[in-house]
Amino acid sequence: MDTENAGASVRGEIRHARESLQESIASQRKELSDVLQEPLQLLADRCAPAWKDRNALDRVLVEGLPTLPHGKTLYALNVEGVQISSNVTREGLVPETFGRDRSMRPYLCEAVPSRGALLSESYISQIGKHPTITAVQIVRDPADAVLGYIGVDFGLRDLPLTRELYEEPVFWRQIKGDPSIRSTVFHQSRAESGMDREIDVVTGVIEELMIYHGVYHVILHFSSSRAVIWVMSDPYRYRLLDLDALVDPDICLAYPKLPYPSDALVPRERIRDVLESFRTLRFMDDMFYLRSGTLNLFNGLVGLTFSCDGSHYIPCNEFLQTGTDFWTIA
Repeated sequence: MDTENAGASVRGEIRHARESLQESIASQRKELSDVLQEPLQLLADRCAPAWKDRNALDRVLVEGLPTLPHGKTLYALNVEGVQISSNVTREGLVPETFGRDRSMRPYLCEAVPSRGALLSESYISQIGKHPTITAVQIVRDPADAVLGYIGVDFGLRDLPLTRELYEEPVFWRQIKGDPSIRSTVFHQSRAESGMDREIDVVTGVIEELMIYHGVYHVILHFSSSRAVIWVMSDPYRYRLLDLDALVDPDICLAYPKLPYPSDALVPRERIRDVLESFRTLRFMDDMFYLRSGTLNLFNGLVGLTFSCDGSHYIPCNEFLQTGTDFWTIA
């Protein structure tokens, strides 16, 4: 394997994945920004004449909140970022927030545009402790001097964006784990587990469950002799199988027979190959060995965690093309 070219390829795929994720987020943010621009400007224009009268300003904000789709909290700030109004919510006024210094909040640490509104990056709110976005609009007097700002908070959970599901890219990724484990790897050796002794039976049972009984995701914990499985007929709950269950082929009778999914990325005939490769990696070395292996039929990924606490997530076809020598050298 050309490790330099392979590394460059993986770095490129990671960069592309991050860019795709950011593009998905940017699309949702633009949609929200487009909706808010006009009503925020209109509200800012209405606030200007009432800016020095707290009660009048509160009344304008109460009338303005319904014009800001899905806005949760609305308030006015002076140029120093100190609140000069009550918090206005859909439940009513919160007068005790008058005088709050918001100057160090994330949305005021960004540069507010001279025209139009700033849509902040998401942050965790101080009170509710949930993801929030704030839109900040400059308020100007008739002479175009800056009076301050109006801010409106939105809970991310409340926004009716398109929220198209981000598609996770499939490529080889390596993730480093606990450095304290890696530092002691040369002082350890594999201890034979119950699953090690019964590996042939376990492999046969897992293969049968995945091909004929709807198990689409499995995590095999070799060192602790257990497995975690997810079943298509009940996908929201996982099931924990101990060694007694894994070495009893009768367990297959507990799961309904289902056809192999046509949209699986892992061909049914390759499941045995993956499981056999797990076995090879488990016994390849007394110092460097597989601690757990994962297979998901739908995203086509194999997951590996080694004794050095290094983890890999690899497309199934690439995994099966990679020989044992790669892992012992790596």
